[in-house]
Amino acid sequence: MNILILEDEIPAYQKLTKCLGNFFDIKITHDWARTIIDGENLLKENMYDFILSDIQLLDGLSFDLFDKIKIEAPIIFCSAHDEYLFKAFNTNGIAYILKPYSQDDFDKAINKYESLFKKGDYNSLDSNTIDALKIALQQENTTYKKRFVIKKASGIQLLNATEIALITASGDFCLVIDHLGKRHTISQNLGSIYQQLNPKKFFKINRSEIVNIDFIDKIESHFKNRLLISIKNHQEKVMTSSATTSDFRKWLES
Repeated sequence: MNILILEDEIPAYQKLTKCLGNFFDIKITHDWARTIIDGENLLKENMYDFILSDIQLLDGLSFDLFDKIKIEAPIIFCSAHDEYLFKAFNTNGIAYILKPYSQDDFDKAINKYESLFKKGDYNSLDSNTIDALKIALQQENTTYKKRFVIKKASGIQLLNATEIALITASGDFCLVIDHLGKRHTISQNLGSIYQQLNPKKFFKINRSEIVNIDFIDKIESHFKNRLLISIKNHQEKVMTSSATTSDFRKWLES
């Protein structure tokens, strides 16, 4: 079995190869491309049983590659984008893995591919599907908040989102701890702020707190399937809820 992996991030590529090794008990080979150009060259020279593809590559969207070359092999997309993006795949028999994913998620996607392919239910990815996905991706690919305006007694201060370590709800306001441990107040509720932040960097660990992955110092196991999190330059530890712990673990690995 020969597989093509289209993935720009090295850790994500390594995770895919590990999942492949765990799933298949037969000898498999694979090629790896991080760019549209390299992927195009490989597809012109080789035949693949199926393709594992991220959407965002180093030089553009994988959809642009599929526009250039007619893809005969089934495609399993591995992406961090919400599930609604992939509804168009269902009619084409294409599986997907939503990041962050587990080995079980990966196995289900491969099993789906094998089932559809053996039954002959697979159809190649057509231009209408690609166009629908591009539109959905443009809607999803919003520009996240880069900075917040903080009102102080001395005037107005700008706080970059990348400098925020922790956000705690306080009624209709939020208390923000920056990378230096300084406290600020934002006149928005937690839900509103969370919607404006990059989900790859920020995670809502419980009903009242959001953490930035760049400032997590230490994570410890706690009772009732919870995790204690130490934030850099912040003395008090924060805790995941039992409901969010599983998703938080997946998010850390994505």
